[in-house]
Formats: sequence, C-alpha cells, structure tokens
Amino acid sequence: MNGVKHGGEPTKVSILGKDSITVDHGLWGSFVANDLLENLPSEVYALITDTNLGPIYIPKFRESFERSSSKCNRDARLITFEIPPGEISKSFDTYAAIHSWLGSQKFVRNGVIIALGGGVIGDLVGFVAATWMRGVKVVQVPTTLLAMVDSSIGGKTAIDTPHGKNLVGAFWPPQRNYIDLDFLNTLPKRELINGMAEVIKTAAIWDEGEFAALEDNAELLMEAFQAKGGLAAQRRDSEVSAFIKRLVLGSVQVKAQVVTADEREGGLRNLLNFGHSIGHAFEAILAPQILHGECVAVGMVKEAELARYLGVLSPGAVARLTKCISSYGLPTSLSDKTLRKRSASRECPVDDLINIMAVDKKNAGSQKKIVLLSAIGKTYEPKASNVADADIRLVLSPSVLVHPFSSVSLNTSCTPPGSKSISNRVLVLAALGIGTCRITNLLHSDDTQFMLTALGQLGAAVFSWEDEGRTLVVDGNRGILEASSSELYLGNAGTASRFLTTVATLASRSNATSTTILTGNARMKERPIGPLVKSLRANGADITCLETEGCLPLKISASGGFEGGEIELAATISSQYVSSLLMCAPYAKKPVTLKLVGGKPISQPYIDMTTAMMASFGVQVQRSKIEPNTYHIPQTRYFNPKSYEVESDASSATYPLAVAAITGTTCTVPNIGSSSLQGDARFAIDVLGPMGCKVEQTERSTTVTGPKRGSLKPIPEVDMEPMTDAFLTASILAAYAQPGADSSTTRIVGIANQRVKECNRIEAMKDQLAKFGVKCREMEDGIGVDGCCLDIQQPNESIHCYDDHRVAMSLSVLAVIAPRPVTITERECVGKTWPGWWDTLHQTFKVILEGVDTPKHRAVNGSIEQQKSIFIIGMRGAGKTTTGGWASELLGWPVTDLDTALEQELQMSIPDIVRGKGWDFFREEELKILETVVKEKPNGHVFACGGGIVETPAARALLSRHVASGGNVLLVTRDITQNIEYLNQDKTRPAWVDDIPAVWRRRRPWYEECSNLHYHSVATEQTSLTGMAEDFSQFLTLIQRKQHPLETIRDKSLSFFISLTMPDVSQGINILKEVVVGSDAVELRVDLLHDPASEDGIPTVDFLIEQIALLRLASPLPLIFTLRTRSQGGSFPDEADQSAMRLYRTALRMAVEFVDLEMTASDALINFVTSTRNQSITKIIASHHDPRGQLSWTNGSWIQHYNKALQHGDIIKLVGIAQNQADNSALANFRAGPGSSHPIPLIALNMGEAGKLSRVMNSFMTPVSHPSLPTPAAPGQLSAAEIRRTLSTIGEIPTRKFFLLGSPVAASRGPIMHNALFTETGLPHHYDRIDTTDISLIEKVIHAPDFGGASVTIPIKLAAMPLLTSISPEASIIGAVNTIIPIRSPSSNTITALIGHNTDWQGIALSLSTAGASSPSKTHPSPALVIGTGGTSRAAIYALHTMHFSPIYILGRTEENIKSLTSSFATSFNLIPLHASDPSIVSSIPVAPRVAVGTIPADRPIDPGMREVLCTLFERSEAEASSASPSGESQGAQASGIRVLLEMAYKPAVTALMQLAADHGWTTIPGAEALVGQGVYQFERFTGVMPLYRSARVSVF
Repeated sequence: MNGVKHGGEPTKVSILGKDSITVDHGLWGSFVANDLLENLPSEVYALITDTNLGPIYIPKFRESFERSSSKCNRDARLITFEIPPGEISKSFDTYAAIHSWLGSQKFVRNGVIIALGGGVIGDLVGFVAATWMRGVKVVQVPTTLLAMVDSSIGGKTAIDTPHGKNLVGAFWPPQRNYIDLDFLNTLPKRELINGMAEVIKTAAIWDEGEFAALEDNAELLMEAFQAKGGLAAQRRDSEVSAFIKRLVLGSVQVKAQVVTADEREGGLRNLLNFGHSIGHAFEAILAPQILHGECVAVGMVKEAELARYLGVLSPGAVARLTKCISSYGLPTSLSDKTLRKRSASRECPVDDLINIMAVDKKNAGSQKKIVLLSAIGKTYEPKASNVADADIRLVLSPSVLVHPFSSVSLNTSCTPPGSKSISNRVLVLAALGIGTCRITNLLHSDDTQFMLTALGQLGAAVFSWEDEGRTLVVDGNRGILEASSSELYLGNAGTASRFLTTVATLASRSNATSTTILTGNARMKERPIGPLVKSLRANGADITCLETEGCLPLKISASGGFEGGEIELAATISSQYVSSLLMCAPYAKKPVTLKLVGGKPISQPYIDMTTAMMASFGVQVQRSKIEPNTYHIPQTRYFNPKSYEVESDASSATYPLAVAAITGTTCTVPNIGSSSLQGDARFAIDVLGPMGCKVEQTERSTTVTGPKRGSLKPIPEVDMEPMTDAFLTASILAAYAQPGADSSTTRIVGIANQRVKECNRIEAMKDQLAKFGVKCREMEDGIGVDGCCLDIQQPNESIHCYDDHRVAMSLSVLAVIAPRPVTITERECVGKTWPGWWDTLHQTFKVILEGVDTPKHRAVNGSIEQQKSIFIIGMRGAGKTTTGGWASELLGWPVTDLDTALEQELQMSIPDIVRGKGWDFFREEELKILETVVKEKPNGHVFACGGGIVETPAARALLSRHVASGGNVLLVTRDITQNIEYLNQDKTRPAWVDDIPAVWRRRRPWYEECSNLHYHSVATEQTSLTGMAEDFSQFLTLIQRKQHPLETIRDKSLSFFISLTMPDVSQGINILKEVVVGSDAVELRVDLLHDPASEDGIPTVDFLIEQIALLRLASPLPLIFTLRTRSQGGSFPDEADQSAMRLYRTALRMAVEFVDLEMTASDALINFVTSTRNQSITKIIASHHDPRGQLSWTNGSWIQHYNKALQHGDIIKLVGIAQNQADNSALANFRAGPGSSHPIPLIALNMGEAGKLSRVMNSFMTPVSHPSLPTPAAPGQLSAAEIRRTLSTIGEIPTRKFFLLGSPVAASRGPIMHNALFTETGLPHHYDRIDTTDISLIEKVIHAPDFGGASVTIPIKLAAMPLLTSISPEASIIGAVNTIIPIRSPSSNTITALIGHNTDWQGIALSLSTAGASSPSKTHPSPALVIGTGGTSRAAIYALHTMHFSPIYILGRTEENIKSLTSSFATSFNLIPLHASDPSIVSSIPVAPRVAVGTIPADRPIDPGMREVLCTLFERSEAEASSASPSGESQGAQASGIRVLLEMAYKPAVTALMQLAADHGWTTIPGAEALVGQGVYQFERFTGVMPLYRSARVSVF
C-alpha cells in the first residue's frame, strides 16, 4: 500500500453531485493523507478503528500523515482510538465511550473523523460524527468488501439497540470515501465471500448483464479467494484483480446513482435493501456467528421465493439466483450445514422473525415492505412492495398448514416443472457431449442444483443462463473430466448420486487430487448403491465405501474411464444403476455389453427413456434380440443437439391431476401426453380413469375431471411397476375411494423399489395415512389401502414427510379434503422436484395455506417414535444375559437370548449341535436367527447374542447396519481374568478349545467394529449387583435418549463439576463419595492418569475403560472426559492425535455424558470427535485455555475463540489468566456482552490467585476442587463449598430459613443434622424447630418471604396438605407429606407455589439397600413384610414396591385395619394380608420374606397374635436360609440368604421387635438410619445438593 503509481489517476465516482468516492489500489499508503490535508484541511484528525486493524494500519498512516503534513507545512494533529471489533461494539456504550474520548482530546467542530474499518466501524463512527457538536466531517475508509460496495456509501449511519439493528442513526454523508482495493488482499476468504452477497444483490436488482458476469466468473474468483496467499498473490494487472475492480466499481456506481436520486430513502433507495428485510431478521438472531452478508444471502433467496409465491417471479429466476449465491460459497437456506455449524444450529422461530421485521425502517406502520424481484436485474416496483404477514410467514416457516379445498367448481391448467429424470439425464449427456446445447424447461430443484454443481466441480462442462434464467446453455467438454479436490455433496439426491458415481470414474487426475469423494446427508448415506459399485469394481474401477459398505460416501479413484467390455449388473433394485452405466458407457476404454442379471429389471420405462435420450445425442444403443436384458453400447462421443426441451415431470403431474380427481374439479397438464418418454404419463389412463375420473389425453396434453366428491372408486389391483413414483398419489386417492360392493381396498403392486428411495415410502404412506384413519397393509411388493371416502378423519398430529418431496406433495393433496386444516412438516423438501408446489397449490387451486413452526414433539411413523432394538454382544460370561435382563426390566421390552432361541428352534442344546453338526452348521443357524430378528423385530426388543456371533462376517455386517440405521449394539465386557474363571466353570456351552485370551484378542476388533456402545463392569470390594444394576440403569437411560443431564444442570442457578486429579481412580475410590458432594458432574482428567502398563506415558485404552467403569460405579454423577494438552495447560502431548482419537473413541463408546474438546486441536481431531459422538448421548464442552495470558477480555481477542467453540460445542469453556481484579471485571463484561449472544451455555473464568473471583461469579458448571484431592486441577481453583460461602458473604445466595414443624419435636436431631450439612456445603441457611399444631401459625411460616423449606412430622403430616399448591405423586400415594418445598419466580424470587413431598420412603429404601436387602428383579421378585398398619406402613409399602419386592405381606392386629390399608393401594402393589388372629396363615406362604419393615409402636409390648405370627415367619425364614444352596451370582436378599429388619421406631435403641428378629438370626436396622436417609433426601430437595450420608449420620448418632 505504497500509493497510486506515478502517473496514474485513481478512479472517481460521483455521488450527490461531488466526486467524493475514490476507488483504486494503494490509496492508504500516501494518497489519503495527502488528499485530506490538501482538500479537507483541519487542525485535528481523529482516526478511529478497531483493535485488530489498529496495530497494522495506524503506524503506516501516522508516518504518511506526518510526512504529508510536513510537506504541506500544516500544523495538524492526528489522534487515534481503537475499539473492540465486531457487532457488539455498535452500541450505545461504545458510542458514548468515543464521545467521551473526543471530549478528552478537545476535538473541535472543524475536525475530521476518519472511520477505518468494516461496516461496524463505518456505521458507528459515522453516527458519532453526525452527533458530535451537531455534526462534524467524516471520512470513510472501508477495509472489507462488504463495506466497500455497500455500507460506506451513501451516509447511512447507525447503532444497534436491543430491539433491532440500526434503529438509532442519521443520514450523514461522508466528505470522502477512499476505497483502497489493496485492503482486500488481507481479508480472509470468509470476509471476501461475505462481501460478495452485496455485490450479487446489486446485480440482482439492477443489471442482468453484471449478474451474468458474476455467474460466469464464480469459479475464477473462488479459486483466487481459496488460493494460498489469497488475493495478495494476484498481480494488479491479473484477470482476477481487474474483475474485482469491475465488481466494486459497478456496485459503487449503482449505489451512488440510487443515493443521488433518493438520498433520504423515500422509495428508490429501498431497492438496495433486497434481501435485507428478512436477512436482518436472521442476523438479529444469528449474529455475530453468522455474518451480515451470509444472512443477506439467505434473505435474498427467501425474498425471491416470496416473489415466486406471489406470482411475480419465475421459478427459473429463483433457481438462478440461488445457484449464483451458492457458487460463491454463501448459504442459501438456514439448513446450510456450514451455517448451522457456525451458529450451533440456533433456531430462528418464525414468530421471532416476524416481530423483528416489524421494526424495519422501510415499513409503513404495521405494513411490512419487501423488495420483490420480477426478473434477474429487475424489481417488481421501483421501491419496496407491501407484503402481508401471512405470505412472509409461509415462506419463512418450516411447516405449512393446509386448509380444506373450498372452490365449488374449478377448471384450470397447470404446468409442472421439467422432469427430474429427464433433467438429470440431459445434464449428464450434454456435459459429456461435444458442442453447445440450449436446454429449456429444465427442472430448477435441489436435485438438479446438486447435479449442476457436481458436474462443474468435475470440469465436465461450462454452464450459463439465457432468457432470464429460462434457458441453460451447456458447453460440453467432450467427456474430459478431472477429479475434484472438494467433496461432491449431493444432499439426498439419489438420482444424482447414482449417475455421478459412474461419471466420476471417467475423471483423470487433477493437479490437486487423484480421487473424488461423493457424499450426502444422513439419509443419503443409508440409501443403497452397492450393485452399481460392485459392477464398476468388477470392471476395473477403484471405489471405496468410506462408511457403510454399499452406501455413500464413496471415494472414487480417477482412472480416465472404466474398462468396458462385458459388464453384469443387478438391476432389480433401481433402474438408475442401469442408466448410470448406459450413459457413461460410450466413454469406456472398450465398447460395452451391459447384461442385466438377477431377474426382471425394475422400472424398464426409465431404461428405455435413457436409451431414447442417448439417441437424441447421437449414440445408438442396441438392445439384444437374442440375449434377454442385454445392451450393446459403442465406444464413441455424444454430439450435442442445438436445443433440447425437457418434458414436464410426469410423476409431479400426478399431483395437480389428483387434486382435480379428489375435489371433483378439472385440471389440464398441457405438456404431458401419450407421446411422453415417461412411464408415469399413463397415470391418468391406468389409475384415474378406472377410479371414475373423466380422462382426455392427446399426444401432448392430459385433462382430468374428477367425479362428484366422495365418488372415487377403489381398484382391485393396479400394477404400478412402470410408474413406481406415482404410487404415493394413487395411495391417497385410494384412501379417499368410496367402499364398493365387493371391497373397499385398492391393491397397488410392483413398487418394491420404493422402500429404498428417499425413505421407505411404502411404510411412510402406511404410517401417515393412519393419521387420517386410513388402514393400510404392507405387501412384499406393494400396499393395500382401504378407502374411507367421506369418513376420512382429522389427523391429531402433524404429517411427517421424511424429507421426501413425493411424500409431502401426495399427502398435501389428501390434506385438501380433510375436515379441518392439516399441518405438514418439512415444507421445503418439495424443492427436490417442484420448489413452487405450494405456490401452485395456492395460486392455481386457491388453497389457503398458513406458515407454522414445526411442532416440537413430532411423531414418527404415525405414533410416538419407536426406539430401535438393542443387541448385546461380548464374550460368554461377560454379563450379556444379566445386562439383557436389566435392560428388559428398565425398558419394559421383551428380552431374547439368541443362543436359547437357537436351542429351542433346533430342539438341541448348543453342545449337542456343535458335536453333532459341527461349528460351521452352528454359525449358519446362528446367522439365520440373527437375520430373522433383525428383520422381524427391529424395534422394542433386547437381544443377548452368542459370544461368537462376530465370527461370521455377514453377522457383523447385519449388526453394523443396525447401528447405521440408528440402533444400538452394546458390547459388554468385564476383566478377562474374571471371564476366564467363569468360562472354566460353565458347562452349558461347548468347552473352549482355543486359548481364551487369544479368542478375546481375535474377536475384540470385530466386537468394536459392529458395536457403537461399550459397558464394562468392574469388581471392587464395595461392588454389589444392586450397585451394578443402578450403574447400568443410568447408562441405559442415557443411551435411550431420555433427558440429558445437561438439561437438568442448566435448570440450576448454580452448578459445579469436580476435577479429579488422582493418577488412578482405584486409589481414590474410598474418597470419591466425599469429594463429589455438591457437584453436578465429575471430570476425569485423562491427561493426569498414570497407567503402569503404558510405555509412553499415554494411558492405554484398557486402563481408560477401567477408570471410567470405576467412576460410573462409585458415583451416579455425569462424567466429563478431558484430555488437556500441554499447550493448554495440561499434560497430554500436543501432537499425539492418533492416541487422542483412540481415547476419545473409547470414551464416546462408553457413553460419557460430556467430552472436553480443545479448540486448538487439529481439524482432524475436532472432526473425528464431532462426527463420532452421538449428540443425544455425549455433549461437547468446546474449550479454549490461555495459560500464557496472551488474550484479553477487553479487546475482542477472545471473540474468535468463542465463535469457533460455538461451532462445535454444546457448552463453551473459555479460561484466561487474571493479573488483577480488573481482568475479572472485563471477563464479566464479556460474559454479559458477546458471551450472551447465543443460548449455548458459557463457562468463562480466569486462572490464578487473582482469578478466584471469576470462579465465584461463574454460575454454570464451574470446575472445582476438594481438600481431599491430591492437588487442584488449575491455579486458583476453589471447592464448591468455598464458592458458596463467598457467594453467601456477598449476598448472591440469600439466607433462607428452614423448619421442623410438628409436636413434640424438642428432641429431634433434625436441626443438628441440617445445620451441620448447611455449614459443610457452604450454605448460609438455618434450620430450626417450631413445636406446634397450630395450622394458622404454620401457614404464616411457610408463606414468609425468607422461607426455604420445612420438614413435617406428626401430627400435621396430613393437616398441612390443604395449605399446599400441589403434592408430588409419591406423597399422594403414601397419603402424607413430610417435606414442603417453595417454588420461586426466576424474575422476582418470590414464592409462587408450595409443593409437598414425602422422603420417608426414600429413607426406608436407602436403609434397606445399604444393608444388602434387595429384590432380584421385576420378573423374579422376592417377598417382603410390613409389620403394622399405621401411617408409616404406607411409606414402607411404597418403598418396598419401588425396590421391586412382591408380594408384600401386611401383618396387622385387625382385619379392618389391614383391609383399610391394602384397599387404598393399586393392585400392582400385590399386597397380601396376614391377620394376627390366624397364625396358621403362615403355612400358606410359598416363600417366607427375608426383608421386613416394622411400623408398630415400640413403647408397648408386641401384640401376642402378631408376635406368634412373627415367630413363625422368622423361624421359617431361618430354616429356608440355612437350607438354601449358595449362588454364584447372588441377586437380592432371597438368593443371598440375607435377612433384614428395619425398625421404624427410634426409641428405645433396641426394641422388642428388633430383639425378636435378632434372636432368629436377622440383621436389624434401627429407625434412626431411616431418619438419616429421609433427611439426606430432604436436604437434596431443600438445596439441590446430595450430602454425604456419613456426614448426616454423624449428626444423628
């Protein structure tokens, strides 16, 4: 930037009558200073820029300024000021700060302010200049492309407010505008692309010629933007530099012309806001992560779609605009994957967008104004047009509400878009051909857009548009293609993916790569392409399936064409495989003979279409007359015809014809007739005619008149194999057919291939038609539909479209005759073949449509989404059967042991099968069983597989496919030595021949290959099967996609995670329960682990598995996996990516709830973690640490790291260094400013002693330490208790009062316990007794402003209930409350509700389980006994029921008391009375209970009758326990022989009941234990903190 070359004059542009805009290279170096001093003389110049630009450009300008000032002999002063970068600075605060600075610098009225920067600087500084001293001169020096072509020109200045962008501002034209094109050399690619949105906008509204130039030069510019060195590598006289200057000048001249004609935005200047009305609404929600130009790009597409919906813009123009925007790497929809990644998939609710648009400055009152295009380069009006909210809402909405058809009579004509099938074929043929071909009526859709883009990436042809986008000009490249270095992303375009698979094999190596990758969205990756890939591989093509075999993504080596010769292809799944090979066959290395094998080819008309079209391009395909389904294709080239008109899509034509049929109206499709290439053209003749419609078809047109409403007739059977895509339309007509005399069913056959389209269309139609009350039956190759006619029902939920255009359009036809409006989701999926379908339905058929947001809880497959079955694999003895049983109980799903199923199927034991038939036979039968259950029971089952299931490749493939389809395959393991011990004892399976560890080593890679989850069980001294079951329950709840712990944590006002720094979890297992108290998650610092088996200091996978399993067993809290690298302040090597990936993969498979992912990691590692994790199971904490203190919270340097973290994280974690308290204040400002711009939760804090306050003030998931840990994980780390104490001291945690309410309560130990726990956890609260039975006093206490909660005891457990707002379900069943919890308003902190709970049952359950008393399972429960029928007995019954004890015997003194108690519980509690008056009843009990809860008074002798019954029971249980054989895997009290009595009375220390039980060998538990237990759960209710049981117990005993 050393100034304009000597002798060259910069280009000037006139605006408002002055040549005040200067455009050229090198202006900043000296020209600007010279021009200012000579032509805008002043005594002071104020240069204002941001902290990114200041250090780079201020020194050079100061040097130039001083040199020019000296040369001109002017005594001028240059002052500078820097502000943080980004939209956040466009605020009142920054505006005021600049004013304050100007005042401090004594800036006078004749001074000149220089705005150096992008749009934010220009808008803000311009407004400052407009208001300082009522206006001073301002000079704009834009440094971004967007500012150069738009915001710096015309004098519009403003700042933002919380209500919207640019709402406070002024028109203040700059005195000079210096556009130095050299600034573009320093811009990153994204900023350049961002600016291109405004360039495209200007051309779109003003100049079709410039728009065409943009289309033609997109590849040139994008290559320059992406090249190493960017634009800086371009010579000033290069083609790129010249074109950029042309673009900038062109945009500047247009804007200058418009501003001159309409400076104050009275009308014409509104045109410059094309794309901005909607774009600004997006920006208000998505900024700063999504840039202005990116939002405007999406806004332009939406406003063009709005113009199309209103009938003023052609679909071709919309497609052309969309393609141009896309070709510059800009987003065209909110679903753009890069946009969603950068914005963390932030939603833009339609209501929010409409409300934001309501404050647009262009509006006239409540009437919204939007710039509407009428063509590329033209606007509908020379100003923004009035548009109704309803129309805007429809275009912005993801779903559409379709109102019932209301026209009495209608005779209309409808021309569907071009055929998708023909469009895709003609694009391939013309691209491969020689010469220029002009294609008209091409389908403008997502599919063809993907095809065009991909062919362009391969260099197959040059594409351009004529006739305002109505004609596509294709200059074919004669079949000369080059491999693409960037992926060919094809969305869900199945046709494009299949055609391009073969096309890509024709490519030669490029300078950049020797392979091409084809990929698509998630559904595309499930759709089969295996037969085509197999045939191409057999013919010499090198194709690799990168994920699932036989599906995308594919990596295709560039070989310049496949071999040719004889090729065999299975064509029973898709005719597109055949067409793909046929079209590319002329370019094979030898003539091709294509043989279609495996049976009758599917969709023969589409194959015939392909050969007919090839003939149009000069290649004659010979179909063999001797060999069936054989084609001979010569080695030649295509010669492009001068023009080619694409027929309208015959499949799409079925929808308007069906509307006529179903509503009794008339519709003509003018360009589909009997001469059509498409098989679907016969739909009217073969389907609508037989159903009772009047059909008139000529060679070139089809007219259908429907019968009287409700008169459509079912067709007994129709073979739709020649027109399979039209079966969906036939299905909805069949649904509305009138039941006939013989049958109401229409059978549609020949459509088996529709199961592998965009979705399983047969299943989709069955499930969605069910919502209308229509019964359907799936058949092997079709569907049967029972007609409902006028009895069609109103769906109770929205219609799901599976992202399938044909599902959406067909069901929209049925919606028009529903009784009331119907919501159809995924409205935009029709863009695949008919982007304007909703426009047509509204404009042509006068159907009223409303835009609606997609319902949050949508159903799939016609009801609540069914969850996929779970397959459990692992070595024999690893615990598959046990975990399968647990899973079955927890989910309520049937469990099947596949080995047992095989034995039942063959009526032989597995050892006998192996001995008699051999291992090969066994594996074959095992595979058959697996294939059957995968097919027949894909949902809602649990399957425990045999240990060797993975020995068979086909079985592994089946399991892998189950995972790929969204199911879970769970690998269960335990320590191999324990496995060996078990296997050596197990005689139910064949004896092991191979070395067991060797078998494990062989199978382990297979287990991991076909499973996506891993559960490892560990054995410790403290391990119990109950504890393992609880651990597995937590694991299963998470993987079944129930509420993630993050949602619970986010609801808390204060949350923490404990950072473990122990080198081995097993060494600290005894202190874990203590250190996790008060935390909401546990962080495993994997980088700090010490693995004795590691040779390089990096923990091994097996060691990590053990560590995670131990943590899971020791604590129920969610786990955070952290691998902190050395550069980020940890111990893990920075370059050990492969080791990191192995550890991350292990953690993800073990379903850790959170992983900390450093944003400084390599792209490969970040992409690995983000693509591997299951989003519903594992959340990412995207972290950036600054241990060296290189970043500042004040200058915006953290924003780039925040934005990067936002792209990847569900949580953002930013950690800096504090040198003083000012750094903590700056962090707080960052959190309140940029850190609050997005709902993604933020952890932001400073390390170091000075940073402790930032830890205190960070309310969400603050990392904490504990005194019992070896060392804190980071400098300045505090404990959770310390943070709470500090917050209490400064008033951030208000002191609350808690009470024990009842009488007598003087002797209660509750206050001692709760107050001790408050102190231990750092809370300021106080717990006291109120000895009373006065309800009015209690009511006053619980409504006091500082009331925190209460324990309720006798005699008011029932009396207090009417005072409460609501009662929890368990308290309702028990019939009493013992805990009162106030609910407070988040805004006012006042009490809004009082909730009653009961924790007595939890204390009972905890006491029993701690003593080892448990029931084996729901399916094999143990009996239990409740002694007494008083109030406490109800809590005992509820506790035993939740522990799965059954039956529960109730021993009472009187029959009346027992009946009163048992009758108040549901029959599922399985309560059986035992009367004290009848001791003989004990003999009728099958098994004596070994778990009992005593609830009788202890201050009097036991009733003689009850005592006799108890003695009999105790004696019998003693006898049964002594005779029970030991079990290897004890499950519950019954199996283990443990006999436990919990005495609920507190005094005396040993009651008569306890003594009686002890005399018979029972373990007795004093009631004080239950008191502690219920108090622990009360404390958790009070505070959200689960205290340490030991701490609570110490206070009571």
